[in-house]
Amino acid sequence: MEILGEKDEFADPARVRTLDEIEGDVSFDDVRFAYEKDKPVLHGISFESRPGTVTALVGSSGSGKSTIISLVCAFHKPDSGEVLVDGIDLSTVRLDSYRSQLGVVLQESFLFDGTIKENVMFSHPDATDEDFLSACRIARVDEFAERFPEGYDTIVGERGVKLSGGQRQRLSIARAILASPRILILDEATSSLDSESEAMIQHGLSYLMQGRTTFVIAHRLSTIRRADQILVVEGGLIVERGTHASLYALGGRYYDLYTRQHGLEENLFLAPGEGDTIEEPAK
Repeated sequence: MEILGEKDEFADPARVRTLDEIEGDVSFDDVRFAYEKDKPVLHGISFESRPGTVTALVGSSGSGKSTIISLVCAFHKPDSGEVLVDGIDLSTVRLDSYRSQLGVVLQESFLFDGTIKENVMFSHPDATDEDFLSACRIARVDEFAERFPEGYDTIVGERGVKLSGGQRQRLSIARAILASPRILILDEATSSLDSESEAMIQHGLSYLMQGRTTFVIAHRLSTIRRADQILVVEGGLIVERGTHASLYALGGRYYDLYTRQHGLEENLFLAPGEGDTIEEPAK
């Protein structure tokens, strides 16, 4: 009944503006948000992400990183403050005109029970065969797809069960490349892959990030170190912000997170609670 009672997102009378092609300048102006009344999750978040830059969000589980990303995706509206894209309040924008310029690559990519081609073309059904093949080459989908007897017409199975984790992830990157989004969100996009798959996928991701406004959550250390700004989120507040070098030199919260995880695995950045933990020795 709760699902049936949900209002249609597109029926919101406040959403009247249609966005043409955006530059991708995203800013939060004193944004506060709560999923439940009297239980605030964000307490006045302010920052700006310029086109062509990478913003990394780090922090422990439940700190508010995913909530910030869900506000960028316009899944929710802030309780107060504004989320602005190119200076336009996102709560007044038609969602279809905005989300068509948004690309998301998640840790678990969702694939439909169709062919490889249908899954990639989903993001841009009118794309030419040339564009499709180009996206598959950049994301290295061609390396496995062309080995199948049916090539790109191979059925992937429900949720992509016939493909390995690395193959599914490459397919989701090809889908994002074909969509050519202005704003890109990478959520743990390479955390569960072997090193060979990761090397291939990093190539596709670096191509995808060029010239776009990119947000990265708890990603590989190499990506975070290259980020133009790192926001350390704790308890719904940005407690530190800066580049890897400046935050490391500060010796604060970021330094603690970095050195703790750097000790666990050399090239892996995981926020506490989002990955492996060291077992306590038996007493």
